[in-house]
Amino acid sequence: MIKIALIGNPNVGKSTLFNELTGMHQHTGNWTGKTVGSQVGYKKYKGETIEFYDLPGTYSLIPHSEEEKVTSDFVLNEDYDIALVVCDPLCLERNLNLVIQTLEVTKNVVVCINLLDEAKKKKVDIDLDKLSTYLGVKVVGISAGKREGIDNLLDAILSYPQSFFYFEYEEKIEECINIIYAHTSNRFKAIKTIIEGISNNQIVQEKLNQIREYLKDFNINFNDSVMNEVMNECEKINKSVVKRNSIRNKINLDKLLTNKLTGIPIMILMLMVLFWISIVGANYPSDFLFDIFTKFGNTLKDLSINLSIPKFIYLPLLDGVYKVLTWVVAVMLPPMAIFFPLFTLLEDFGILPRIAFNLDGYFEKNGTCGKQALTMCMGIGCNAVGVTGARIIDSKRERLIAILTNSFIPCNGRFPTLIVMFTMFFSITSNSILNTTINVLLLTLVILFAIFITFITSKILSKTLLKGDNSFFILELPPYRKPQILKVLVRSLIDRTLKILGRAVVIAAPTGLIIWLLTNITIGNSSIINIISNCLNNFGLLLGLDGVILTAFILGFPANEIVLPIIIMTYLSSNTMIDINDISLIKDLFISNGWTIITAICMIIFIIFHYPCSTTLITIYKETKSIKWTLLSFFLPLLIGITLCMLVNFIFNIII
Repeated sequence: MIKIALIGNPNVGKSTLFNELTGMHQHTGNWTGKTVGSQVGYKKYKGETIEFYDLPGTYSLIPHSEEEKVTSDFVLNEDYDIALVVCDPLCLERNLNLVIQTLEVTKNVVVCINLLDEAKKKKVDIDLDKLSTYLGVKVVGISAGKREGIDNLLDAILSYPQSFFYFEYEEKIEECINIIYAHTSNRFKAIKTIIEGISNNQIVQEKLNQIREYLKDFNINFNDSVMNEVMNECEKINKSVVKRNSIRNKINLDKLLTNKLTGIPIMILMLMVLFWISIVGANYPSDFLFDIFTKFGNTLKDLSINLSIPKFIYLPLLDGVYKVLTWVVAVMLPPMAIFFPLFTLLEDFGILPRIAFNLDGYFEKNGTCGKQALTMCMGIGCNAVGVTGARIIDSKRERLIAILTNSFIPCNGRFPTLIVMFTMFFSITSNSILNTTINVLLLTLVILFAIFITFITSKILSKTLLKGDNSFFILELPPYRKPQILKVLVRSLIDRTLKILGRAVVIAAPTGLIIWLLTNITIGNSSIINIISNCLNNFGLLLGLDGVILTAFILGFPANEIVLPIIIMTYLSSNTMIDINDISLIKDLFISNGWTIITAICMIIFIIFHYPCSTTLITIYKETKSIKWTLLSFFLPLLIGITLCMLVNFIFNIII
């Protein structure tokens, strides 16, 4: 079996190549000392079995993040036969840095120039033979997405290539490398050891101290010197082998999307369009699912009666568990099934890195990292996904800030309740299209307000509990690419929509039973849920809310989608969750129970700022492995929500 380390910069099509090579013959594997999984797959070709390890994308074997460390450790320490380095012809100069570093580690290297179809469209030619001569390795050009050149690549792998490339640094740097080289297994480990200045070997550590003094005499900064020499070589090779045959006349989208004046307004407009399509598109399938679930539930209830099943068995299951489960599915599934594919299409097209670029300066001023913008975008779909996405942030301090504040951004599970609030109390027209547009505008303003509070909270955290210097990061703006629609639909449906829905359903099932018990078990003449509501009423009034609303939020901890039906159910003194599709009837019900415009505003604030749902909270604990940070992520948004509600209620009461 031939073992291949598949490496490359981010966005070079490495994973696409891996999928084309291995098909369904894949699994997630870990290697010694690592908990981070990597895709492992195999390919049978000309009687040989080739095993591929799809390692995380990296710009360098000297890591700046956990994912880059995984790749670096594998390339430097694991046993493999060939390193297959994937490059993008449009960004070859930057990619060559990793190629040269890899050639310092092993001479068994194949360079794969992917995305030749895109290069051809942009009138970029690359002389593969000349590049092969420069590097002393086999260079194969392919278009993985179109399966062009795959067999040539496999043939190159089967030849067990040997490189004769040797990069010689400036004399004084070479002397430093040779001092350490005697105590390491290869030249790159010597370079890496000197750059990091750390070694468990006492002799090496003594040599490092000598080198520091040695370099002072020559006024040499080892890091900068090594990097400059390598990048100069990369630039020279790139100029020699890459030819651009025409100047692009197309409109440069980055002049609009990353411009200080137009970038953020365009992003906000795109967000509004995304919301509009999700909201309008979700209405009909949601109504359809509600109708189907209601009819099926009635059928199950009739069947239970006909089979003489005791009420204490079928009522908790149907009016409790079934009603909550189906409500969560009917409310969550349609908007997620629309939002996530649209979001993933923007991601594939290359929009999300531009959002991070536009917001990086704002996050930097508030003591955090621009990559937090990406986690916020993920949080709009689901806060649990946003928390998991914080792994892309290298600094532990900045990653914690992103995790602690991610639930400030309302996920699509909170959208239906927000939309109902907007429709009931802020609609100025009966025209459905115009009304939806107003709702989308209000929802966008709510998101912007949540981002504003995120900035303020991040600043406070960076100056108090999570002090530290800002990290730097390389943010690549990948070329705009035509999204692969079929793959996007499959990936967004399976990896995001169904996975998140599955977690919500698992948590919602026992919650439905608890809600039914609290509603149907009475003490005296009052149900337990009414007793709890009455106990919380005075505190609720301080927030501009009431005890019923607070009780609904407590019971809605497993899933935000069930807050509104619990409120309706409690006001109606019903023993089961009720779906009222007529917004005017809901408004009349709320007003008859003391709601005012102040209640609606405070309700909207509390929807945005309260503790994360149980799914997100579990995810936070898994990511941080800390009770301390998990509890803080619970109480931080809750404290902000309580403070803002009290403040708004106080101000309105004074004015009115």
